[in-house]
Amino acid sequence: MNSYLEFEKPVAQLDERIAELRAAADNDDVDIGNELQRLQNKSADLLKTTYASLTPWQKTQVARHPQRPHFRDFVEHAFEDFMPLGGDRYFGDDDAILGGFARLGDRRIVLIGHEKGHDTQTRLKHNFGMGKPEGYRKAIRLMDLAGRFGLPVVTLVDTSGAFPGVEAEERGQAEAIARSTEACLALPVPMVSVIVGEGGSGGAVALASAERVLMMEHAIYSVISPEGCASILWRTADKAADAAQAMKVTAQHLRRLKVIDRIITEPIGGAHRDPAKAAQSLAAVVGEELDTLSKLPAEQLQKMREERFLQMGES
Repeated sequence: MNSYLEFEKPVAQLDERIAELRAAADNDDVDIGNELQRLQNKSADLLKTTYASLTPWQKTQVARHPQRPHFRDFVEHAFEDFMPLGGDRYFGDDDAILGGFARLGDRRIVLIGHEKGHDTQTRLKHNFGMGKPEGYRKAIRLMDLAGRFGLPVVTLVDTSGAFPGVEAEERGQAEAIARSTEACLALPVPMVSVIVGEGGSGGAVALASAERVLMMEHAIYSVISPEGCASILWRTADKAADAAQAMKVTAQHLRRLKVIDRIITEPIGGAHRDPAKAAQSLAAVVGEELDTLSKLPAEQLQKMREERFLQMGES
């Protein structure tokens, strides 16, 4: 059952009419096949038109959609033989950042990513994808294993930002994020990062400092949320749509600005409408990138990461 966003109301009304017709057809001998087909085509066309011209704020809503696929969904549909590893060997485990060994096609990899959860219970368990210091230190441990065993690293970024709680600061949140970013930059193996939903602030960069950074078509990536930016600039979160426009948070904007390298196409209507197809698209593109990067020596990979970040902002 789809959960419709505000701007999808016309599509929702058509789909509701289609459902009513189907229900009526089950209890009546009247042939409504032609009318049903007409409405289905109209709904599909309207959905395609709507998603072809989304504003940055609308894309932000899609990136946060409650049914959007998260880390575990991509593991199920895009990767095989996932073997999770837990703990940071300092404090404990963090369910917001998951990782372990996996297989992408014939290639063994280390897979790391944020997990937000799908319902109230799992969202609380995974802290809405907001990593704590032990989560980033777990990521560092996994990247160290990847370097030692010569396995490429794939990260799936989906977080509004690192957890801002007092306990996280007490356990060294800023230092953990900095060390995780450093670990990405120093990796002697290929690294591909994909922003699959929200890429928020340092909590995202700590897992996305790779030589190849990709984004799903309707994902967003920014130093602060649109609401946070609006609260700072205009003293009200009601200006979030204006902030999203000004910040250029979409994959399309960031590709033109050379902040990211490639956009992964989503199913029409967003990844939440067909998580399996979205995951298969991600797997295909990540596989292509790893095939290219695996031919490069460690020194060149590290140089690529260094140069991509030093060149950001240059005219």
